[in-house]
Amino acid sequence: MNVLSGTLILSAIMLNAAAQLLLKAGTNSIGAFAFNTGNILPIGLKLATEPHIIGGLACYVVSVVVWILVLSRVEVGMAYPMVSFGYVITALAAWWLFGETLSMERIVGIGVIIFGVFLITRS
Repeated sequence: MNVLSGTLILSAIMLNAAAQLLLKAGTNSIGAFAFNTGNILPIGLKLATEPHIIGGLACYVVSVVVWILVLSRVEVGMAYPMVSFGYVITALAAWWLFGETLSMERIVGIGVIIFGVFLITRS
């Protein structure tokens, strides 16, 4: 894998993680809601106009374009496992930005993910 491919993979992962974090920030600003037939329109409008949610969806769109570029250059069996780093980045950022719990089990899980991707990329 060359530097460009690695940069594209990292960009796709970061965009995907940013999308998750922005969507969470958007739902935090809206608050908990029941999604039922009685409030589809009001909640749908709130979601569609919330800036964080719009930003998160935009990150998803760009990440798909970047991912297509990745797949044109790298074997999917090599590239896709690296998406797991998004879980690591998202968990750490959620802990830092939103105060979410980062228990010992999650930390061990993050270590397992990192080790697993290391093993896959070595082969």
